[in-house]
Amino acid sequence: MEQRIGSSSQPLEGAGFDPAFIPGLTSPASGRTEEDGPEKEPEVADVEEAEEAAAESEETAKASPSEPEEDTEADVDGPVFEASDRRARLVADHRGVRLSLDDQECEFRWDEIGAVETETARFGKRYTVTVHTPDRRWYPIEIEAPARSHFKEWDEQLDAVLDAYFEVSEPEGREEPRT
Repeated sequence: MEQRIGSSSQPLEGAGFDPAFIPGLTSPASGRTEEDGPEKEPEVADVEEAEEAAAESEETAKASPSEPEEDTEADVDGPVFEASDRRARLVADHRGVRLSLDDQECEFRWDEIGAVETETARFGKRYTVTVHTPDRRWYPIEIEAPARSHFKEWDEQLDAVLDAYFEVSEPEGREEPRT
């Protein structure tokens, strides 16, 4: 009795596995004619033109001075908290809170933040800041401090930023207690 090594099933064919199987879903034929000869196809030319335009825009951006943003750092005199390590970065200032980890970034304006929570590790040098949003989502970031003595300093700096920019609003329908 002979046994075959490998799979005995044949590859499946059809629209579920090959989009070219259905007529009309294939890419359109190139616009090249016999007279054009074996030159570049239009698609390749379009890509090269886009690359040239991008290169030109980069050159003009370098040559012309950058336009000022709405709120530049010089316009706003207020506390700023910034902490970072080799992977993570946290910035809290007049615009809000910005978190970044490796190549991922997120930014929260002050009106998008429900609470900001800090936590320090019992052992080690990790400082955790968690941004809570009103829709019950939270975004933690851990920053490794150079020394545990930085925790107290970072707490004070972050508290100063929160006191200056973060406004706690009372829930609607809740009144002050009368005495």
